[in-house]
Amino acid sequence: MPIDCVRATRRGGGPARRRVPRWPSPRSARRRLQAGGRGWVVIGSGGRLGSTLCGLLPLAVGIRASSVDLFSLDTVLRLLRQAGARVVVNTAALTHVDEAERSPGLAQAVNATMVGVLAEACGALNALLVQVSTDYVFGSDVQRRTPYAEDAPPAPVNVYGASKLAGERLAAAAPRHLIVRTSGLYGARSASKPGFVETIVRLAQQQPRLRVVADQWCSPSYALHVAQAIVRLVEAEGRGTFHAVNAGAASWYELACHAIRTAGLGAEVEPIPLAEYGHAAPRPHYTVLDTARHDRHTRVPLPPWQAAVVEYLRAA
Repeated sequence: MPIDCVRATRRGGGPARRRVPRWPSPRSARRRLQAGGRGWVVIGSGGRLGSTLCGLLPLAVGIRASSVDLFSLDTVLRLLRQAGARVVVNTAALTHVDEAERSPGLAQAVNATMVGVLAEACGALNALLVQVSTDYVFGSDVQRRTPYAEDAPPAPVNVYGASKLAGERLAAAAPRHLIVRTSGLYGARSASKPGFVETIVRLAQQQPRLRVVADQWCSPSYALHVAQAIVRLVEAEGRGTFHAVNAGAASWYELACHAIRTAGLGAEVEPIPLAEYGHAAPRPHYTVLDTARHDRHTRVPLPPWQAAVVEYLRAA
């Protein structure tokens, strides 16, 4: 999810450049094994969600996507066999939306082709493939103002969303698969880029005035809560597609204001339209996700996004 919907303004105007909570204890020996992460492999362990998952699952095997050839089926099979893989969570992706637009071949390779290799390997080993996807598989309905359910027809507006949708379809070829869509991730520091909340707080410490997009809505989500949701879904034997996001909807402007107030900072925030920002790739105006299926299946709804921001900033 992009974080480039905020701009700092100089004082004269003009653009400027705790302890981790645990989920409830599983009841069966099998679930206790999963909770420790034995048999879990996390692809993309250097990223925001991957590193958070590895923190929750101390026995999981983390694989940085840049360290191995994940396009080679033989290599992937060897790695998964060595790890005794029963659950493979793929958090690796090209998530920079504008970069994906400029390099569609690279986006397709990382976000789709690589997923197909993982799906084939998981099928051969009878492992569960958990593919992390995005709200950006939706967005072409410019009039929509109701959350998307899992079975809503996907219609991405940019290369990034299209490549992630292609990845979903390849993941679904695995006999045992779980697709988890999320949105607006922030939390643990990522090797690739900071999250929106982290960025907005840093800018608010440096600049007296920020300009933030106010007409793009999503479901901003704390990586810790999403990681916990993934574990719960696996424990509950979830299959197919689920949405895992913090409850509620927010514009980037609303999220920025809440984060700045929570951090006790005094920077002013000016709302601006998405069209004024000038992205290289088109952005959807509304991609809020409905989590009713997740909530029914796990019986543990994720907290509202406002509470999640407070929890994150207090723990940071």
